[in-house]
Parts: sequence; structure tokens; C-alpha cells
Amino acid sequence: MKGVKLSRDRDGRLCVERFAMWRRVEHVITIIVFSTLVLTGFPQKFYDTAWAATLIELFGGLNDARVIHRVAGITFSILLGLHIAVFVGGVITKRMRMSLVPTPQDLRDAWQNLRFYFGLREKQPRMPKFDYRQKFEYIGMVMGSLVMVATGVFLMWPVETAGVVGGEALAASRIAHSNEAVLALLVIVVWHIYSAVLAPDVFPLDKTMITGKMTVEELKHRHAIEYDRIFPAGEPVDELAAAEGAPAEGTPEPEPKGDGPVGPTS
Repeated sequence: MKGVKLSRDRDGRLCVERFAMWRRVEHVITIIVFSTLVLTGFPQKFYDTAWAATLIELFGGLNDARVIHRVAGITFSILLGLHIAVFVGGVITKRMRMSLVPTPQDLRDAWQNLRFYFGLREKQPRMPKFDYRQKFEYIGMVMGSLVMVATGVFLMWPVETAGVVGGEALAASRIAHSNEAVLALLVIVVWHIYSAVLAPDVFPLDKTMITGKMTVEELKHRHAIEYDRIFPAGEPVDELAAAEGAPAEGTPEPEPKGDGPVGPTS
């Protein structure tokens, strides 16, 4: 259990830290930037609709909306670059596990989970720290972000881009940038919102990315393989209680010493 941070929530339940503070801050910034890109980009794609004209006016007109979109795009590019750099650096220094990289086991987990949903299996498969659905969404986000950044750079400097890669690449970039934006929004609305808000296991909201914590019982239920890795002996030992001098969770109370029962003190 080395390196794992334990704490208690407001209800006194033992929790494991799942996301560090900087990851949660990164998530909030990404939400803000992504929302800004959608609100300033989609009106330009659907410029002939009434709602698009209204949104454009809210941002001060087309020119201002384009400036805001480009600033948000540059910010998003920096966030993506930092995210990849931290990941690569963490893997090289062995301070970070590649727990979000898909493996062949994820295909087996997906198949076994499908069999469970159709009643052909009694229990769901045991999942690692991030299950196959979370890995698929993460890889899709990273790959889609790379496409958006690359095509966005091409569109921001069209003359220079056309001179290097040709006009055909510029036209392809416009189509790819526009369609990938629609796909990204659909993934967020349909897939991510469901898994983080509407899924039966987390409804009405998965607060893990907000608090950074997950209860030990929830970890055992949703990510059993990660639970076994953190608590190889089985039941977790409550280090918080041990540090405070109280019996650890699952530890029997010591019998009082003396010749007879200990009564109340005056």
C-alpha cells in the first residue's frame, strides 16, 4: 500500500485518492476551454441558422468570436502538449503506470461484459484501475485532440500551410476540423455524460474527479483488480485510525487488562 493516500469522507468512509489535485485542475480547465471552443466554433460551422447568429452576437460579432476561438485553441494545444509531456516523462522515469493504454485484456473484458449484459455470465469481469470504456474514451480524446490541433494550426495560418503541404491539405483540414468537432461533442454528450452522470453505478453524479477520491468499497466493486493491487492482503488496513491510536478497520478491539470488568469512571 506504499504511496497510496487514504482519507475519510464526510460520512466517515475510508477513501483512496484516485486523482491528484493537479489532475482535477487540468480537468476543470479542459472543460472551460472545450466549452469555449464549442460555443465559438459551432456558430461558424452553422452560420446560416438563427441560433448561430445569436451566439455570434453574444461574443461581440464574428471577428471577436474568431479571436476567442483561436485563443482557446492555443490554450487547448498547450494543455495537450503538457499532458502528453507529463505522461511520457512519467513513464520514462517510472513514476507513472500506463494504466490508460489499452491492452488485449480490454477486448476480453468488453466481450465478457457484453455476455453479462445478455445474461450469459453471472458476474461482470474484474476491472483494472481504468476499464476498457474509460481507456477507449481517453485514447479517442487524445487522438481527436491531435487532429483538432494539427488542422487548427493549418487553418490559422492557411497561406503558410498551403505553401508547405499544398492547397488540398488545407481543404482537407477544414473538413476534418469541422467534422471532428462534431464527433468530439457527441462523444462528450452521449458517452462521457452518461458514464459520469447517468450510469446506474454513479447516478446522480460521479464525484471522483471533483473530490479526487473513491471509497474503498466502490473501488472494490468497480475496479477490483486495482483494489487487489493496493490491498494485496485483502481487507484494507486503516492507517488513519492506526495513526490516531484507534483500532484499524477490521482489527478486533483489545480486551481490557485487569482482574475484572472495567466500569465507568466518575
